[in-house]
Amino acid sequence: MPILPSHLEQHSTGRTGWLRAAVLGANDGLVSTASLILGVAASGADQAAVVTAGIAGLVAGAMSMAAGEYVSVSSQRDAERADIARETRELEDDPEGELEELAGIYEERGLSPQLAREVAQELSKGDVLAVHARDELGITDYAKARPLQAATASALSFALGALLPLLAVLPPYGQAERIWVTVVVTVIGLIVLGAAGAKLGGAPVVRAAARVLFWGVAAMAITSLIGSLVGAAV
Repeated sequence: MPILPSHLEQHSTGRTGWLRAAVLGANDGLVSTASLILGVAASGADQAAVVTAGIAGLVAGAMSMAAGEYVSVSSQRDAERADIARETRELEDDPEGELEELAGIYEERGLSPQLAREVAQELSKGDVLAVHARDELGITDYAKARPLQAATASALSFALGALLPLLAVLPPYGQAERIWVTVVVTVIGLIVLGAAGAKLGGAPVVRAAARVLFWGVAAMAITSLIGSLVGAAV
């Protein structure tokens, strides 16, 4: 008897939650901290002020990302729990109606009415709530909202992204050198981050890296211009 090969396909869907939070956090940390550093440096501030601004931006940004992500994903989790609770009541009050509803879902996916009902009946012999959660509500274990996981991923990734431009301005450069070193380091970081995120998510690498790079450079340019204008005025 031939041995059937195991299921070895690699899919990205299961990584969606933490990947989105991690990529967003790292990109935000890199761009916002680099922009902050450039804005302060362009105003003519000394190294101590630039480094202090960078550290403050790293800490505040990481905490803000964690809090925002936790609140956002908690709201999603609350909605999922409410849907599950409602589905539980409906299964208790009208199991036959829920069976028909499940069969209707399978019919919409292309099964004949008879086969759709047979499939619904067979699947309902197990964990019927899990079946309805998956096929009716679109809620699965690997895609459930996880607030703590998302908040932690956002905070850590933001801090890691912010460290890059912060470390770049620690050596005692002059104002012009400090600005250019920050720009070069950040551009390299943006390209790597965009490519890595695309690779993990199964998206086109060049397009993703170019998109991240464009918006990151735009943010740095605008902040530097504003910092320069404020420094000249003050």
